[in-house]
Amino acid sequence: MDDTPSRIPTALPSLRSKARGAGFTMSSEDRTGSLLTALAAARPAGRILELGTGVGEGTAWLLSGMDSASCLTTVELDPAVQAIAREQLGEDPRVTFVSGDGGAWLEDFDGAPFDLVFADTWPGKFTHLDRALELVAPGGTYLIDDLFPQPGWPDAHETSVRHLLAELDEREDFRCVRMAWASGLLMAVRTA
Repeated sequence: MDDTPSRIPTALPSLRSKARGAGFTMSSEDRTGSLLTALAAARPAGRILELGTGVGEGTAWLLSGMDSASCLTTVELDPAVQAIAREQLGEDPRVTFVSGDGGAWLEDFDGAPFDLVFADTWPGKFTHLDRALELVAPGGTYLIDDLFPQPGWPDAHETSVRHLLAELDEREDFRCVRMAWASGLLMAVRTA
């Protein structure tokens, strides 16, 4: 079976071109993006959180699955990188861009929980995990990627991944499935 997505968001070619120009190499790959689209489509009028906008490739995938009543908050530390996403996707009224430290944002956020949380950066995954999981609504989904070794990872990263997976597996309030697919994914659904 060919698992290459047959439909990609219209903004993706331009985002990729601008990412190359900016030297940004950390975008989610297409199979992860296609899963993001499907998960967003499964949540009509959904509240979605993306931690780690990057140049907006994951954002574009999420938006392509969202209905008109859904909303997406996406948080990025690097305003120069996020500026690419804002330029390409900022006119979509369903998305709110937040520039700042994801960990600080997680600590300060006091709004309603989210139906889908995609943690594509350290805060919400390797730091501030408990807080990110608190923000997943009952029945909601938490998704992380990049669990397989990636070029340029620091030496201790593999140990961090093992610790993260063990911590998630031990939680009684989430049901997890590891996927040896794309860049290595884990999806967890909140049960309580």
